[in-house]
Amino acid sequence: MEDDGGSGSSSNLETGKAERSVWLMKCPLVVAKSWQSHSPSDPHPLAKVVLSLDPLLSDDPSSLQFTMETAATETGHKPKTYSLNMFKDFVPMCVFSETNQGKVAVEGKVEHKFDMKPHGENLEEYGKLCRERTNKSMIKNRQIQVIDNDRGVHMRPMPGMVGLISSSSKDKKKTAPVKQSDMKRTRRDRGELEDIMFKLFERQPNWALKQLVQETDQPAQFLKEILNELCVYNKRGTNQGTYELKPEYKKSVEDTNAD
Repeated sequence: MEDDGGSGSSSNLETGKAERSVWLMKCPLVVAKSWQSHSPSDPHPLAKVVLSLDPLLSDDPSSLQFTMETAATETGHKPKTYSLNMFKDFVPMCVFSETNQGKVAVEGKVEHKFDMKPHGENLEEYGKLCRERTNKSMIKNRQIQVIDNDRGVHMRPMPGMVGLISSSSKDKKKTAPVKQSDMKRTRRDRGELEDIMFKLFERQPNWALKQLVQETDQPAQFLKEILNELCVYNKRGTNQGTYELKPEYKKSVEDTNAD
């Protein structure tokens, strides 16, 4: 007798590749956009991974060095070489895919997890790229629309609404100001927010979380996620309770200012 539950499960979930090892990598926004624009019909690879190993320290896990060299040929200051920092401990994960017909499949289990960052020799180029993106985000595209009906007909009160408007000052209710903390903040694009953060740290080296929330008008939790990647938190000293850029990002900001 067949088990209907087991049969239904196997028909909805393909597990043929469940044991295949895959890598999970967190990459910068500029790399993600470049790869998304890559045509599936293009036979050329997107990038290649280079593994360096010191044979004298083969037993030391830190002797393994991963770097990635992108094969993209776009112009601009986009770095071509990136460092892949491997996570030693992470929660076991699997990769799933789903087709337009709703077919779900297990594509493999995550064997290694990496954090992709610009290589040291490309920090100057990456700093220029951040500056270009910041300048673009600061441009306000304003449009002027000409109103055909310039007699103000559409701005006049409609019939039946005049009686609803009281001219007595006693009947007018003052609108209570909305506190900034009560307003729902909308998240910006992550790449755009990173550019703004770099610009703020150019203005001063140390910021408290409350100050950054006021400057960027972004949710505190969303800011913390970006700050944990870009900054270090000072738990003691004269700058206690503030964030400052990590050394590798400080260099890119200094290079940008030098230009």
